Amino acid sequence: MAEISFDDFMKVDIRVGEVIRAEDYPEARKPAIKVWIDFGGEIGERKTSAQVTAHYDPASLVGKQVMAVVNFPPRQIGKFMSEVLVLGLPDEKGEIVLIGPDGKVPLGGRMH
Repeated sequence: MAEISFDDFMKVDIRVGEVIRAEDYPEARKPAIKVWIDFGGEIGERKTSAQVTAHYDPASLVGKQVMAVVNFPPRQIGKFMSEVLVLGLPDEKGEIVLIGPDGKVPLGGRMH
């Protein structure tokens, strides 16, 4: 893997948001959930789709704080426009577990 500079890292804007709405995305090629996330006043609400159905259903995501990259350009995912990239890690089977803070933090906080 190539090394990057600290300045390169600082270009990636990773923020905390709270899932305010989630619904199944049956049209997706791989099982996914449509997710709407509130990042607070500066960024507001953004949406994405996430392939996290092994560990989550839409109802379990609502109210969850998650980390996401908020400064990627929007990307068309099937018929749905994704505006952020939620972050997660693979479990032992390769299924994604979302990353979030251990306790409630103010929305929109930037990762350091």
